[in-house]
Amino acid sequence: MDQLTRIYTRLLKDVNTDILRCLYSEIDWDQPLIGIKGQRGVGKTTLMLQRIKESDPSGEKSFYASLDNIWFANHSLIDLAEQLITQGVDHLYLDEVHRMTGWEQQIKNLYDSFPELHVVFTSSSLLSIDNSIGDLSRRASLYILPGLSFREFLIFEKVATLQRLLLTDILYSHETIAPSISGKIEVLTLFRRYMQAGYYPFYRSMTRNDFYNRLVQMVSVVIDSDVPAVEKRIDYETLIKVKRLVSIISASLPYIPNISTLSGLLGTNRGQLLRLLDLLDRAGIIRQLFVALRSPKSLAKPQKILLNNSSLMHALDTPNIGAVRESTFASFLSVGHQIGFAKEGDFIVDGRYLFEVGGKGKGFAQIRNIPDSFIVADDIEFGFGNKIPLWLFGLLY
Repeated sequence: MDQLTRIYTRLLKDVNTDILRCLYSEIDWDQPLIGIKGQRGVGKTTLMLQRIKESDPSGEKSFYASLDNIWFANHSLIDLAEQLITQGVDHLYLDEVHRMTGWEQQIKNLYDSFPELHVVFTSSSLLSIDNSIGDLSRRASLYILPGLSFREFLIFEKVATLQRLLLTDILYSHETIAPSISGKIEVLTLFRRYMQAGYYPFYRSMTRNDFYNRLVQMVSVVIDSDVPAVEKRIDYETLIKVKRLVSIISASLPYIPNISTLSGLLGTNRGQLLRLLDLLDRAGIIRQLFVALRSPKSLAKPQKILLNNSSLMHALDTPNIGAVRESTFASFLSVGHQIGFAKEGDFIVDGRYLFEVGGKGKGFAQIRNIPDSFIVADDIEFGFGNKIPLWLFGLLY
């Protein structure tokens, strides 16, 4: 317990509250049970420690612990809570809950046994938390922390603090908004840097090569640890197939899958292939696009596959710029909106808006005369009519 306290004290002392992620203000921190999920490295630990520092500056009524600490090999969450409550702690922040066997039942026990205790928990294993949340979802307020938007990247770079935009602001007021921003900052240079390595906040603390190496390691952890944790019967040979699948996709983006051909390349069947694609999608490695929204339990053939974000694309391969643009646009619009594959154009958003993504010379030939259709163009500072700069969508969150 002393070791946990020392770690908590050191982390709280070192955390900075100058920059708070967009999600921070959206969380109802008064709720008794809060869950935050997100990919590794997007800032969940920092978010919790910032909350402690903002709401309880002395840290005496709060406590943070990561469940990958060896202390939890011989102690339960009930053990921890019983000790902390006697010390006056009423807010408990639990990191990486998926590292504890039976974590969902233990948190349920906390909720039921200590109604005076507010609990916030996080998980970097998107697969584990989705697979195990079960009855806990009726008790917990659940939130998703995405990677950095372009707007947040500009704040991290100390370049500009810009207002969040609604999608309708961008679609119908971009001719006024974009010039007012691009006239003050070198927006295209900054946006190129963002697309190369700006999605994960830890880009600031390491060299570009180290940053990319960490992302490659993150993908390996997802495949080697997170996938077997939810697919109990998966064998080593299948994990090799998953890695080959990621390699094939990342080398051919945007990837238009032929399920029969891909199944043959991997030596698997259609059902298993669709299952593997679903796992990689839910784990935050790839993004599948479908013509229509699926039932959560259905496994359908995707019409297009992208990597989850452009930073990941640069880490895994040398991507073509067209795929980078599409992946970036999809990562922006996936927060707060429904995004799908469009038979004409590239994306359909919220079942209404049609988008074709390309470079500055992109024209309207493919989507001419289609209502609510727009060109999203890279390498332009500002647009006109229904042609909108790609970077502007990075201000949605």
